[in-house]
Amino acid sequence: MTSVGIDAVELWTGNLKLDLAETFAVEKGKDPAYFTEGLGLRASSFPDSYEDIVTMGANAAKRLMDRKGLEPEDIGRIDVATESSFDNSKPLSTYIAGCLEQVYDGDFHHANKGERKFACIAGTQSVDDAYNWIRAGRNRGRKAIVVATDTALYERDDSGEATQGAGAVALLIDEDPDLVELSTEQGYGSADETDFLKPQQQFPSVDGKRSVQVYLARMREALEDYESVAGDVRLADFAYAPYHTPYPGMVRKAAALAYRHVTRDTEVEDELAETIGRQPRRETFDDDSAYQDAVREYMDALKDTDQYKSWYAATVEPTLSISRDVGNWYTASVHVARIAALKDAYDDDRDLAGENLLVASYGSGAQAEIHGETVQDGWREEVAALNVDEQLESRYDLSWSEYEEVHDRHNHEKDTELEEFTAPSGEFVFDGWGRMGERKYTYVE
Repeated sequence: MTSVGIDAVELWTGNLKLDLAETFAVEKGKDPAYFTEGLGLRASSFPDSYEDIVTMGANAAKRLMDRKGLEPEDIGRIDVATESSFDNSKPLSTYIAGCLEQVYDGDFHHANKGERKFACIAGTQSVDDAYNWIRAGRNRGRKAIVVATDTALYERDDSGEATQGAGAVALLIDEDPDLVELSTEQGYGSADETDFLKPQQQFPSVDGKRSVQVYLARMREALEDYESVAGDVRLADFAYAPYHTPYPGMVRKAAALAYRHVTRDTEVEDELAETIGRQPRRETFDDDSAYQDAVREYMDALKDTDQYKSWYAATVEPTLSISRDVGNWYTASVHVARIAALKDAYDDDRDLAGENLLVASYGSGAQAEIHGETVQDGWREEVAALNVDEQLESRYDLSWSEYEEVHDRHNHEKDTELEEFTAPSGEFVFDGWGRMGERKYTYVE
């Protein structure tokens, strides 16, 4: 059976930065540690006045194609995942293809194009679609590009304002991939939930507490479903566990629950029992309230054990390194976590080929998906080609008043002009409006 997976990835961050400790916390009159330690965030990325979800996605896709030496004729499918779309009919993939056709010979007229929406999980769903398209033999030897691109803005003074972010990840899906092979086994947890939604509005309506509960519940269901087809997950099976990361603090909660689940009835639980006791079992309690209290007590103790802290530091913490400095990218979030994991192994000069990742995606509304990935022999060259650190370091550091202007600029209900803070170079930019009110784009050398 031919292997199919992610052959290469590219990341494109918004060109602006808001420092949460030095700028946001000061303006809000809050302890910087609330953001840096509580939420786990240091900074957020934002788009400059000439940037949006199309430019960021097209720029990531162009870097991907240039690096892999691809032409439009090599691409048979372009899927875009976003929950920030400005058009309810025309998919963003057509805008991105139109941008790319400005700089390449040929066109994408024979490529299938679409747009996926299911909150933050749509990027993973688009990867699944491309994978299935290739495995079905309908690709005619061509490759697929998946672009996850979002500007995650919240209304001013909303509780989610500190978790904002903007950026895109482009993924090349192909046979015999150089980066990771995708497993055939997947697990799902899905339910009709109202925790986060945008009914005909740009800024989300969020029930923060409920959203955390739903995230954890769907992740648990997805893990149980994954184990029903792939067998029990063991701690040693996976080198890293990239999660959807709305903010690192939420991942800390999900990782602890996953650890508790996979260590139940194992030697790890036996070892932990010597210091914190065994995991509570529902059947030993008279009512659910008492059981839940016992679970919370056990979880608090678990997170303080050396065994858990060692596992978390090695398997989960490295996946959060980029998100701490860019915020939530919605559909691109879990794919940023994967890049961070691979980059950690590269920076540590670790031989990761043949090892596995357990990838946990999530979208509000709500659905989680868990699947495995196997790192391929060419992973090191692919990660070496990324310029993540350079992009993050080159962002313009916004003052508070400049942040307010940028937020207004990207508020769809406001017609706000704003001089750019950075000079575009070698990238696509928003270039005004067309005859039907459509957004126009051009490439700046």
